[in-house]
Amino acid sequence: MSSRVLLFVPVLAACVGDPATSATDSDAGEGSTASTTTSGSSGDGATEPTTGVTAPTGTSGSTGDVATEATSGPTTGEDPALGCNGHVALCGRRYDEVAYPCTHNSYSSQDAGFTPLVANQRRTVAVQLEEGVRALMLDVHLDEGETALCHGTCTYGKTPHVDVLADIAEFLAANPREVVTILYEDSAPVADIAADYAALDLEAKVFVYEGGPFPTLEEMIAADTRLVVTAEQGGPPPAWYHHLWDLAWDTPYSYMSADEFSCALNRGDTDNPLFLVNHWVNSVLDLPLEMNAIAVNTYDVLHARLVQCMQESGDFPNFVAVDYYERGDLFAVVDALNGV
Repeated sequence: MSSRVLLFVPVLAACVGDPATSATDSDAGEGSTASTTTSGSSGDGATEPTTGVTAPTGTSGSTGDVATEATSGPTTGEDPALGCNGHVALCGRRYDEVAYPCTHNSYSSQDAGFTPLVANQRRTVAVQLEEGVRALMLDVHLDEGETALCHGTCTYGKTPHVDVLADIAEFLAANPREVVTILYEDSAPVADIAADYAALDLEAKVFVYEGGPFPTLEEMIAADTRLVVTAEQGGPPPAWYHHLWDLAWDTPYSYMSADEFSCALNRGDTDNPLFLVNHWVNSVLDLPLEMNAIAVNTYDVLHARLVQCMQESGDFPNFVAVDYYERGDLFAVVDALNGV
C-alpha cells in the first residue's frame, strides 16, 4: 500500500453501493477536445449513474477532499477553455490524483483494419482521443525493420507506430489543455521507438518524471509537457521513456469471467504512485469479446469493481482500462471517480 492511502480513506467512506461486489494478455502496457466534448460522455448502451464518490482535490499536491455527485457531462458552469482534461476541477490536482479513461490494446481496432478475432476496440486511436480516452495501451513491435503496433503477431493486423504517434501529436496540438498517457508493451528496441518521436518533434511534448510529487495537470499544461510515456520492458534513456513498473502497479488480467476479477497486486509495487486497473473479460479462447465488454463496462459493474479495489488497496485508480470503451459507462465512471 502506498503512502497515498491517507489521501483516499475519505474517498472510500463516501462510495455508495455494495463495495464487495466483484464485477484483466500481458498487454497492460499493453476525444474529446477541451472546447467541444469532454470525457464525461457515456458510450453506446450507457446507463445513467445514480451514485457519487468523493474525489481528491489538490492545489500543488494538497490532500483535501470534496464530495460531488457523479455526472455524465461537464461540471455545470465550467468554462471548457480553462479546463484540464475537460474539467476546471482537475487543474489543481496532481497527475497521480486523477483518473483517466484507458483503452486496452488501443490500436487493435476494427476500424483500423484488425480482424474482429483479435480486435479490442471498434474505433481508431484518433477517434478514441476525440471521444475522451486519455490513456492508451500500445503494443509496439519491430516488423520488417519498421516499428508497428500488432496484437501478438502482425498477421492479424498492424498499424505503423509512427502513424498512431502522428495522430496523438495532432490531437495534442489541437487540444492544448489535454494530458495523454501511453502505456507500452514494448517488444521493439527503445532506440527505434524514440526515433519515431524525434521524427515527429514529439520529444518537446513528453513529460520527464524526476521523482517526488507529480506536478498538477495545470503545471504540465503550462510547461507543455502533456504526453506521459511508460513502457513495460524498457526504461531510460531517454529520460522520458519511463519504466512502467517503477511508477505503477496493476491488477491481474486474462479473466474468463467477471466473477474472477481481482484487485490483487500483479506487477509493480503497491508503493508506486500510479494504479492501473485492468477491467476486461476474454472469451474461452482467451480472445477479446465485445459481448463481454457490454456486460462488464456497465456503470454498476465497473464502479463497484473500482470501489472494491480502492477499499482493498487504499489506492486511487489512475488508469481504468477496458475493451470496447464505447460500450457502457467508462466515461461516467471515471467522472464519478474524479468527482466532476
